[in-house]
Amino acid sequence: MAGRNYISVIVPLKLDWMPCYRTDLDLPRGSRVYVSFAGRQYVGVVAGMADQVGQDVRIKEIAGPTDLPPVSETELRLWAFVADYYMCTIGEVYKMAYPAGKTVTEETMVRNQAKLQARLEKLRQKLEHARTDATRRRYEEEIRAVQAEIAGQAGDDGMRAGLDGPELTEAQKKADDEIVKAFADKKIALLHGVTGSGKTEIYIHEALKTLREGRNVLYLVPEIALSRQLEERLRSIFGERLLTFHSGKTVVQRRNVATSLREGRYIVLGTRSALFLPHHDLGLIIIDEEHDSSYKQDTPAPRYNGRDTAIMLGSICGSNVILGSATPSLESLYNCEAGRYRLVSLAKRYYSGGETDVEVIDTIAERRKKGMVGNFSRKLIEHIHTALADGGQVILLRGRRAYSPVVQCDTCGEIPKCPHCNVALSYHKTRERLVCHYCGYTARFDGKCPACGGNLLPLGAGTQRIEEEAAALFPDARIARLDSDTGSDTSIIKSFAKGETDILIGTQIVTKGFDFEKLTLVAVLQADSLLGQQDFRADEKAMQILEQFRGRCARRGGKGLFVIQAAKSSHPVYEILKGSSGEGFISEQLSERKEFGYPPYSRIINIVLRDDNEKRLDFMARELYREIAPEMDSMGPFSPVVDKVSDQFIRQIRVMLPKDKYLAAKKDRLRTIVANFEKTRTYAGHIILDVDPV
Repeated sequence: MAGRNYISVIVPLKLDWMPCYRTDLDLPRGSRVYVSFAGRQYVGVVAGMADQVGQDVRIKEIAGPTDLPPVSETELRLWAFVADYYMCTIGEVYKMAYPAGKTVTEETMVRNQAKLQARLEKLRQKLEHARTDATRRRYEEEIRAVQAEIAGQAGDDGMRAGLDGPELTEAQKKADDEIVKAFADKKIALLHGVTGSGKTEIYIHEALKTLREGRNVLYLVPEIALSRQLEERLRSIFGERLLTFHSGKTVVQRRNVATSLREGRYIVLGTRSALFLPHHDLGLIIIDEEHDSSYKQDTPAPRYNGRDTAIMLGSICGSNVILGSATPSLESLYNCEAGRYRLVSLAKRYYSGGETDVEVIDTIAERRKKGMVGNFSRKLIEHIHTALADGGQVILLRGRRAYSPVVQCDTCGEIPKCPHCNVALSYHKTRERLVCHYCGYTARFDGKCPACGGNLLPLGAGTQRIEEEAAALFPDARIARLDSDTGSDTSIIKSFAKGETDILIGTQIVTKGFDFEKLTLVAVLQADSLLGQQDFRADEKAMQILEQFRGRCARRGGKGLFVIQAAKSSHPVYEILKGSSGEGFISEQLSERKEFGYPPYSRIINIVLRDDNEKRLDFMARELYREIAPEMDSMGPFSPVVDKVSDQFIRQIRVMLPKDKYLAAKKDRLRTIVANFEKTRTYAGHIILDVDPV
């Protein structure tokens, strides 16, 4: 078949192999083509020339080339890394990086551009043959309008020429110098800065330097809400050089960001999905709040960690990388000890003063002496009155949304559960509904037990109930709630930042890196719920959440107060927050991890099995464990805390692999065992591999 090229093509499907196609065209690696697979047409990506073409394999022609921009070599290398490390297929990575909606929008844009170019050419021809000045002026105006429309669709934002950044303090300059030294030594810089120390100013300083050198910047944050507040600040400095990218943007807006990146010099502010943009000349990657578990994608595949993937992207692009946090992850601190990262400390707050005292209130003792009013201790009530009287603001943290996480019959003890998940239904008072927070199932709440007709009473308190109690205790205060039920987090955050709200009540989103000028009191209610998780990282996560929350307070100087209401008031985490050595806590945690072989001294892979038939699931889980256990350190199968979601029963097997030279080989072996099991047992679609779960 002289003149025919055989190419392997990545299609957006879960395939352990790449289908092969035939074409007369010269299609370089990364070209996007239309292909037919299993009776459907897809936009595929040329991975290269096919290595082998079997004599008995029926090879199809490609359906045709596309006019879409090619996928860059950087993107292809990143996809390959993610697929290999997170034990999924490259087709799944491609599907996430280029979802169908994005591809359709790209195709529409290409067609529109073609139409506009054709119209522009016709107008130019008409201009050449125009006989009067009036006609020429009309055609010239139409040409300018079409050219402007083409430029707008291409993402031409007219970048500002001048970029001025903030002045650094002496402490910040010293930290920045250490970061520059780390870059010179080809090291990743871990900026450990106390809350309010001004890490953002250092990020901006390094970003400006990178842009002046003619290279692009990627600035990652873990949550959309954080990017929205930070965007205003960065926009004032970078102007139209700033692009924002996250799932809250429309498909068209995200497409425009990708288009702009292919052509210009920008700083991109985004969440983890921004890693898969078509980056080029990427000189700096900033990963703020690097410890945050929101960087980890749980579902669907690829189940990647944005922090670790960003580090790999930096390696591919030859970029400098800054990790930043007031409470670095133990994994990152371990990497500093091992010499992979350079630890840079910023121990002084940007504004003078700004100290926050910690007070732990024993709620059991307070209830004994009638010192509680609902979920508020009288001590906390007094602190809130004082803060508001002094013109300050207050944030209250409760880790559960809804009015009450559980309702129970006062006659027979029945607790209504979701019919599709093995969890109690939460009571949402404002809607008078019982809601499952896992699958979304809802039922009308009439206060009557479905089993005996008795009264259903709320147990425990979510953010809605705390909001109701706060309104009764502080009738003159302006109160708002921020959780996944309130929806419009932008307006709520803006209102609080402007001082238009006195008390903000929310879930863990309120602990993230917001900067509120008048915030003088933060308090966590039922803090023990943060520590009662079945997770070897429970204490580390609780410390990070509480320390981050304390850091929201008194950021512009003055005195702040952090109140912790807890039943176990003597827990070591609270003692450390009150002033004991955090270094001792880190050392103790690392020692325990090493003793039990947990990360960062090993890699964990969770094998998750799901099935609507519980007996079959238990049998298959046991059989798979029997195949894995002789070769690898593993535990299970066991049921997670929530062992049924959306009519699917769940079992898990945990595999722990030592970080040695055999790690990659053992991961490959595990992948083979699972793939063979799925094939021989006809059990495909029931097993998920989750690498480095958090």
